[in-house]
Amino acid sequence: MTQQIKKTEYKLKSIASGKIFEDTGWLLEAPGEEKPGLIRTVYKKEKLEVKDDSYGIYKFADWLPVNKILKGSYAPCTYKSEGLARELGLTNLYITFSGYWPEKGIKMKTCSFKETEAYSVCGRLNSQTDKILVVASAGNTARAFAQVCSDNNIPLLLCIPEDYLNEMWFETPLNDCVKLIVSKSGSDYYDAIHLSNLACKINRFLPEGGAKNVARREGMGTTVLSAATHIGEIPEYYFQAVGSGTGAIAAWEANLRLIKDGRFGNRKMKLMVSQNYPFKPLQDAWRTDSRELSFDDEIAKKQVDEIDAKVLSNRRPPYSITGGLYDALKDAGGDVLTATNEEARKASALFEKTEGIDIHPAAAVATATLIKEVKENKIKKDALIMLNITGGGEAKFKNITKLHYLKPSIVFNVDPDFEEVKRKLEDLF
Repeated sequence: MTQQIKKTEYKLKSIASGKIFEDTGWLLEAPGEEKPGLIRTVYKKEKLEVKDDSYGIYKFADWLPVNKILKGSYAPCTYKSEGLARELGLTNLYITFSGYWPEKGIKMKTCSFKETEAYSVCGRLNSQTDKILVVASAGNTARAFAQVCSDNNIPLLLCIPEDYLNEMWFETPLNDCVKLIVSKSGSDYYDAIHLSNLACKINRFLPEGGAKNVARREGMGTTVLSAATHIGEIPEYYFQAVGSGTGAIAAWEANLRLIKDGRFGNRKMKLMVSQNYPFKPLQDAWRTDSRELSFDDEIAKKQVDEIDAKVLSNRRPPYSITGGLYDALKDAGGDVLTATNEEARKASALFEKTEGIDIHPAAAVATATLIKEVKENKIKKDALIMLNITGGGEAKFKNITKLHYLKPSIVFNVDPDFEEVKRKLEDLF
């Protein structure tokens, strides 16, 4: 039986001005403000009541800005590490896992914590809307939104680069409500974003919003809610690999809510976020205490070609914006770390050997930086650590599944004409 919830009661707050206002439907920024900044959700319930596992991710619905429950979700799973902890000599290492691991009671069919975002964002959608949601992505996010929208009959337009079509794998063929368009081979994530922006100029289409969408951040924040409610207190350290840094912003915001709740302590987790070397614009900015990112786009593109964890290659992250990653790191403390491909591959092999499950390259980067921090004695062996494994079990899932690939309905040039996009999309839906 599908579980039911009441619409979560909340308001929105401008981090730049402190102004609190009603969510009139799909607000992505504070109305009438000139200074750019993120908005944040302020929930009526300050004490979190966790529902049972049958609610999936909606067990945390008190702190999710949702109107409804969608079917098929799983909450992240937290457990105390034995194998990896023993290998590293740690006594309080907790792993929060998102992915496919039936033995732990979690079966995210897209094998990534991006499902937490998709279930929260799509749960925020008003059922009466006739708009079509638009999502631009280069991999895991597209797959997660496609699966969730397909399972729940929500119209979706996906925009990805053609060269990333191999990421569009699924357990079963998707519902026809999900349409895929691509920017032709040789394009990158930013060409897909440009394509999605053109689509959103058409009245029928609704931009998902990325980091600006409070529902996306709240969905990601359930990883911290999972850890804190399982452990009984807020961790001292939070390790996660980041592309945009939105997950770390979400972790910080969840942390602040847990402090206000009062039952989990008053500490702020040190945000130990990581990038895949040599692509490290966030580290370069943070280590020089610069709010602004500064890098050469052409050099950055070459660096992206070199890294294993392609999902960590965001060149326009919400770092500088008020309420973004810079502010999160300043408030909570922490650092931006890096791991090479070789270090991440070794960490991935060690994780599978000691914990018993394969993990994504991004999660391997986070694991590699934890290993380095411990070996360099920068973290006490009894420190309370949360390692956010943002994707895993993909090899396990693919071994037992015949995969189906989503094919594009339209292939656009890198810089398409708006009228062409408008005409072709009107025919598509």
